[in-house]
Amino acid sequence: MGITIIIVAILWPLPKLKVPQEHNVILIKSINIIDVKTGAVIPDYDILIKKNIITRIDSIIHPRQQYFIIDGTDKYIIPGLWNMHTHSTQHSVWLHHPLYIANGVTGIRDMSGQLNKKDSYWAGTKERLQWNKELAQHTRITPRYVLQSSYQMDGESSVPSDFPEFFKLKEERDIKPLLEFYQNENTDFIKVYMQIPPKSYRKLALEAPKYGMHIAGHKPIHISLEEAIQLGQRSFEHGRIFMYDCFPGADSLRTLKTWKAFYTKSKPLMVSDFNKEKAIRLMNLMKEKNAHWVPTLQTLKSDAFAHVSTFTDDPNVKYVPTLKRKLWWDPGIKKAAKKNKAPESQDENLNFYRASQQHVKMAYQQGVPIMAGTDVTDVNVFAGFSLHTELEDLTKSGLSNLEALQTATITPAKYCGLESKYGTIAIGKTADLVILNQNPLESITNTKKIYGVLLDGIFYDANDIKELKEFTASLASTFHMNIKVAFSLISSPLIRVQLAD
Repeated sequence: MGITIIIVAILWPLPKLKVPQEHNVILIKSINIIDVKTGAVIPDYDILIKKNIITRIDSIIHPRQQYFIIDGTDKYIIPGLWNMHTHSTQHSVWLHHPLYIANGVTGIRDMSGQLNKKDSYWAGTKERLQWNKELAQHTRITPRYVLQSSYQMDGESSVPSDFPEFFKLKEERDIKPLLEFYQNENTDFIKVYMQIPPKSYRKLALEAPKYGMHIAGHKPIHISLEEAIQLGQRSFEHGRIFMYDCFPGADSLRTLKTWKAFYTKSKPLMVSDFNKEKAIRLMNLMKEKNAHWVPTLQTLKSDAFAHVSTFTDDPNVKYVPTLKRKLWWDPGIKKAAKKNKAPESQDENLNFYRASQQHVKMAYQQGVPIMAGTDVTDVNVFAGFSLHTELEDLTKSGLSNLEALQTATITPAKYCGLESKYGTIAIGKTADLVILNQNPLESITNTKKIYGVLLDGIFYDANDIKELKEFTASLASTFHMNIKVAFSLISSPLIRVQLAD
């Protein structure tokens, strides 16, 4: 009987959100425009949008009968926010997309992918491009997926046994078939991970541009940050990248086969013996090579505050399926909380997090382009909501409110080569926009005070935003959604090898 119930839950159809009405011509009246380039506020201007393109910005635009009019009086408007580090799944349509739109996140760079078979859990390029197509057709509520990622290249241990050998990148000869495969998949970049073989990484970095791709992701543990920058890795993820290379044990960390144990033992020294001068040299090199950094402060923060109930009991947990929290999140939270409470290690995770914040300030001051990302699906990271927390934490790290806004607007657009269409509010640009009730330049927390979201000619008002949040919250608590997510996790060979490593 129990097996029958589980099978029924797996097969139970999921509801589809109704896409609100599209408007061919939209006129926003008397709104305060935030210029994310300069920080200027252009008060009480009108914006005319035709077929999702800004066609006119003026002090007075007279409305016509066919216009859909939005009253922007005492409101502020910013470009749609982009999250530059997410992980989408086969259930993102129901569990992530509504929350992105409700939170003004109109564009995301996904950092997951698949091998040569559709995965039961992770979404891949085919799914993301299909979602983009449905967005354009106004048949799906979804953010735009910018830049398509490969599966993470992490060496032999990351590839299940029944997949082609070239995915393991054990030899340099594997590079060509790998790049040919992902080129045929319309992939934009190869996601590199910690344990990619050094020779393969070097060859990959040189060959990927010939196939119209670049590399992005983690700093490989066996490659120095300096070499990775020089080889052209375009973005580096997470808050640890300078700590790996700027302490006395950096060479040992890079060369030891038992690097994981050495890393665990060395974490306090990475903070206390941090070589600031070397870090600044590396930061200057990143600026010179236009290598971007996505600190994802939320990932270190979740360890630093795992023992604090007010942090772990976040009200947004209602948007995450219970079984996922139990199977995926809770073990990590308990492990970090135990470490935080132990006398010999109680400040280690917190110090690591605080150090990463200091490095964000240093890097920004040296001119390193920083992009906002959150690592959605990671512990205590919530689709949509956590991007606002990340922006706030970037300001606590030393960025101004304007600079934090730029990490989720103009800087990502430039990184993607899409600055002619996105990133600022200007004539000729795509009208993916967020209308706020208060000025985010006065307080970055005002990005959370959303009046409405414009995406692909559709205006999501307060009622729509409420409906989007309620849709995901209600589904996340259902038996059948929890069973679907759990089944997709345990059925995924990619998840199984990740958990085994």
